[in-house]
Amino acid sequence: MTSHLVIRSSANGAASISNRLIDAWLAAHPGAVTERNLDAAPVPHVTAASLAGIGRVAPEGRDFAEARALADRLIAEVMAADVLVFGLPLYNFGMPSTLKSWFDYVLRAGTTFRYTAQGPEGLVTGKRAVIAHARGGKYDDSAGIALALPHLRTLLGFMGVTAVDVVTAEGIAFGPEAAEAAAAEASARIAALA
Repeated sequence: MTSHLVIRSSANGAASISNRLIDAWLAAHPGAVTERNLDAAPVPHVTAASLAGIGRVAPEGRDFAEARALADRLIAEVMAADVLVFGLPLYNFGMPSTLKSWFDYVLRAGTTFRYTAQGPEGLVTGKRAVIAHARGGKYDDSAGIALALPHLRTLLGFMGVTAVDVVTAEGIAFGPEAAEAAAAEASARIAALA
């Protein structure tokens, strides 16, 4: 049975188009699901009190220990999954800060990647990622304005996840009819992914 780790990062809850796309994926691709809703239960942003705890060495201290324990749990969820499913809304041209915080805890030298003489090497291999991307406008991705998707692809590639499928619903801020059409079309595409 395929195991999915679902990362929801939209602040729009039930009205979220990226969440709707995730639901379409899960309906069409059954399996075990572990879910992280970063709006309902955000991963804390990195601070001076937690930075060392998310790294390779776990120093002493309560804040460091709590950060290390959370990072260990998040990394274990990644390692246990066959498919990583990300809800990726576009906020001010970037990913939600909650999703970036999640990656700050998951990217750990010596665990999810390592440095070699040839450069960094991802250690999270043999996994697939599906990105359910939603954005209010319509953008030419080659222009480099909408940074969320390239940023997410870079972070995934850095940890070794290179099999990435992206389904985008765009133009959702162009009115209710345009939003529904974009969501329906993208939901059909994500459900149809092999």
